[in-house]
Amino acid sequence: MSKTSKSQLSYEDMHADLSALIACDTCFPPAASYGAFCDLIETRAADLGGRAERVAVPPHLWQADGVTGARVNLVLRPDIGPADAPEALIYFHADTAPVGDGWTRPPLMLTREGTRLFGRGTADMKGCIAAVLAALRHLKQTETALAFRPVLAICTDEEGGLYPGIRYLAETRTLPDVLLNLNGGAQPRIWGGCLGSMDIAVTVQGLAAHSGRPDQGINALEEMLPVLAALQGLRQDIETRTTAMPPPPGAPDLCARLSITAIRAGDKGSALPGQCRVVINRRYLPEENPDAVRAEIDQTLRAAITKTRLRGWRSDQIGHLPPVTDPSGPWTDRWTQARAVAADLPVDEFTLYGSGTSSDFGWVQKAGIQHMLLGGLMRPDAAVHGPDEHTTVDDMETLAHAVALFLSADFPTSSDQRKQTPPNMETS
Repeated sequence: MSKTSKSQLSYEDMHADLSALIACDTCFPPAASYGAFCDLIETRAADLGGRAERVAVPPHLWQADGVTGARVNLVLRPDIGPADAPEALIYFHADTAPVGDGWTRPPLMLTREGTRLFGRGTADMKGCIAAVLAALRHLKQTETALAFRPVLAICTDEEGGLYPGIRYLAETRTLPDVLLNLNGGAQPRIWGGCLGSMDIAVTVQGLAAHSGRPDQGINALEEMLPVLAALQGLRQDIETRTTAMPPPPGAPDLCARLSITAIRAGDKGSALPGQCRVVINRRYLPEENPDAVRAEIDQTLRAAITKTRLRGWRSDQIGHLPPVTDPSGPWTDRWTQARAVAADLPVDEFTLYGSGTSSDFGWVQKAGIQHMLLGGLMRPDAAVHGPDEHTTVDDMETLAHAVALFLSADFPTSSDQRKQTPPNMETS
């Protein structure tokens, strides 16, 4: 039995790391401080030894309006585990959702109230980085025998953007067979996949004019209103479409979604806006074709805009995450059992289901790797992407314990899952 216990992985050992990570602003957009975040991670993880590699995504792949700064991914190989052991890649994304409005605590400062930990990124997903660093320090200090050599991948642009960092890694090098994605929840769940997500920016052109002489202009915002109504009509049709992917327990079948998520036009009351920009998010099913998804939106836009006075329009895809389908594989049982022990839950409480959220690991599957694991700190009431995002001390300690158990060589499982030796991660 592994010597690692939850009591040995105290949150107090994670506090300094989490506080520093929250204070480094990596909100997307623009997520312009990836380099500084890499500096911070390397400093915080220096006691683990090993080597660090920075992998930049070429600018022509990710450049878009509102996105600035180099897209730098950090791959850390701590100096723990036998040299001949297979690698296990543990994934995190460095960016967070925008701070947004409505916070009652400082969003870029860690605030502890009882067992709850507040700050942007506590649950999604800087808290996961702090938990794993604590787990690895414990394994190194106790000289625990490991079944895997951990590799940490801290990646760019999961929250948006054209080219997530994990996609670039998956397409340019051979990843390990063991892929642990910690951008998930703390609930007892076995990952059954997730929907795809497509972000489309629609920009329409009117004619700016003084608001006292509206006859001399074309109000781009007002002319956009019937177009928004047409999108609302399309949404009603889209949301009748469901997937065969199993839904969360007690929830209805997962369905496709269309949301209008951002709108910008004008600067002041005395001028008609000459331009209006709207962002549409489309959650699409594994059964849907992404080209058809985009074409349907463009057809709806075209039909509605031709009935307005607008002088021109364009639509641009500014983000895309393909669906994840059937990610279960040879390491699923080991990870589920590690999580069950760490959470002090029976294994049969872990249920396989999908979700309406999306993951950049859809690109990993497109690169040819089907099997992947999911865990993390998110919960339905954690205000992820909202004001007062938070996680808990217990969830962080539980995650650290689960990771330590999964990596440990003497962790007993119901079946021998080490018969397959995955390749190490190599540059292609």
